[in-house]
Amino acid sequence: MAIAQRMGKILDKTYKYQSLTYKYFLYLVSVALIVFFFPKGGKFKYEFQKGKPWQYESLYAPIDFSIKKTDEELANEKLSLRNSKTDYFTADVSIFEEVRTSFTADFQNTFASNNYTARQRRTMLEAGYSAIDSLYRFGIFQDLPTANTNVLVKNNEATPLTLKDFLTLELAKQLVAPLLSKKNLADTRTLENLVRQNLRPNVFYNELLTEKALEEDLAKISLTRGEVSKGRLIIAKGEVVEAENFKMLSSLKVEYESELWRGTNYYFIILGYTILVALVLVMLFLFLKRYRNEIFRNNNKVTFIFFNILVMVLATTLMVKNNENYVFVVPLCILPLVLKNFFDARLGLFVHVLTILILGFVVPNSFEYIFLQTIAGIVTILTASELYKRANLFVSVGQITLIYIIGYFAFHAIHEGNLDNIEWILFGIFVLNGLLTLFAQPLIYIYEKMFGLISDVSLLELSDTNSKLLKELSDKAPGTFHHSLQVANLAEAAANEIRANAMLVRVGALYHDIGKMHKPTYFTENQVTNVNPHDDLPPRESAKIIIDHVIKGIEIARKNNIPDRVIDFLRTHHGTTSVYYFYKKQQEIEENVDEDDFRYPGPIPFSKETAILMMADAVEAASKSLKNPTFLIIDEFVEKIVKGQMQADQFLNANITLKEIEMVKKVLKHKLTNIYHLRVEYPE
Repeated sequence: MAIAQRMGKILDKTYKYQSLTYKYFLYLVSVALIVFFFPKGGKFKYEFQKGKPWQYESLYAPIDFSIKKTDEELANEKLSLRNSKTDYFTADVSIFEEVRTSFTADFQNTFASNNYTARQRRTMLEAGYSAIDSLYRFGIFQDLPTANTNVLVKNNEATPLTLKDFLTLELAKQLVAPLLSKKNLADTRTLENLVRQNLRPNVFYNELLTEKALEEDLAKISLTRGEVSKGRLIIAKGEVVEAENFKMLSSLKVEYESELWRGTNYYFIILGYTILVALVLVMLFLFLKRYRNEIFRNNNKVTFIFFNILVMVLATTLMVKNNENYVFVVPLCILPLVLKNFFDARLGLFVHVLTILILGFVVPNSFEYIFLQTIAGIVTILTASELYKRANLFVSVGQITLIYIIGYFAFHAIHEGNLDNIEWILFGIFVLNGLLTLFAQPLIYIYEKMFGLISDVSLLELSDTNSKLLKELSDKAPGTFHHSLQVANLAEAAANEIRANAMLVRVGALYHDIGKMHKPTYFTENQVTNVNPHDDLPPRESAKIIIDHVIKGIEIARKNNIPDRVIDFLRTHHGTTSVYYFYKKQQEIEENVDEDDFRYPGPIPFSKETAILMMADAVEAASKSLKNPTFLIIDEFVEKIVKGQMQADQFLNANITLKEIEMVKKVLKHKLTNIYHLRVEYPE
């Protein structure tokens, strides 16, 4: 029995802390994945930039190392080799034999008559052979060579060729006559024609052999240009990092980072990376716990945030590993765009900055990268709003791209002291970054489906009064539909006043009473006659019908795939208040009445938005009972209703201040005044 109780307590604790356990698991997996994504190399302990003074003590070479050639130098050497490459040509010996054979056959047919003596025929045949042998000494080329250096491969022997050795078919035919004219022949013209008609090219360009020889020459290019001995002064304190010492520092950095990753150093580097990444992610958890506790409690939202960080880290580290020059192609500003859309600007910027700090460990020129990405993130947060308006996203992306370009100009001017040698390709990279940032729009839709979140775009779609559910509400319960529209206008204005999510409040107001479609005539706004069905029901049953519209509304919303953030308004718009009218009527029937039987199930509002809806709904519904309203009556009326809600502790869990409640009341009073068309009475 004791063992069973102990196991039961353990299970209770497990279920109680499973949310926290999941967060620990997510944290450890995220740290491990980020460290795994990092490039396998140490980090040079000095930060330096071309054109800036050396801020550390004088640096002497700690080891012997080679000075690496720059990518530009290697590219120039390769280009020089390609321009001076050797073209290889292959001679087909069989063609020469075929030409001689075909010439012999044609000669026998042509000179078979008795018009020539045997000696004349033999002399002409030998002359023809001699001409063919001369023409095929190096061979007849199919195409003229274009390179400065050329080699003929014949019978597995390579022979260098000069310009005079090249012979095309046309030129060979022209040379037949001079070769035969020196001989005293019986019929020179006929012999010339026989030789010409049998000539064929037998030397062809060998692309495979040419490229193979070029690749061998390219492979022999040295990646270094000189050595630096241990103990040699590389750069003195305060000295400007210029061309020569910049190359030495860059070479030392490469050597240092490659050597650092070997041996036991490997484990210390992993440990260092793990500690730094762990610290950054701890800061994120602390921020969520302290300032966004509702998000911290929601494992789905925490997972969403970590997933976005991991995606950006993975994309950037992959780019660093493959080609670090294109690191700015990764659209990092998608991160604050997405997070601001689903949560808020402060969280979006905080996560963006933490992600940049993580990436600062691995990107080249980390100061420039962190500076530009931070500024771009701030611009994103300040300019990106109402993303459901397509033009806003394009304007924001244009400003982000402009910030990248201006920042690059500034850093280039600092490093070079002029605007020479600007890498124009970087402008293309920044433009490509902007185009990829536009992908935030479809990405938001994908995230909505993956994580069950809701964005302003979806809220805009839900606010369409021609949508299926709202159309059904207007048909079945027109009074409730009109009431919902009025509440939506009141709540939206109040939300704008205290800078809450006005779009979310409006959608919540439009759907908050859809449960009344179940029994619309039991709600006064839908009663078109003087017949009230509650007159024939006991107060307790009437109260149950009224209270049930919350439960029915939640059921209808779930069937129609309404997002949970909107359903929250259905659950909380009455909080845990009571159906006071029927409670009092029940007291007239019996003495001991449990008020909880006449109370809405709750929960009470837990955000500014749900609190605003509760106030707007109660005020709008009760305002229908006002007769001959005046400024004073409306003022006292709003004060009374909101005061009653506060005394009932309905706003304890909502992060709304007393000042904000006063601002909401002011807006509600102003709007009701406009609804009832009150005017100041002037003296006659």
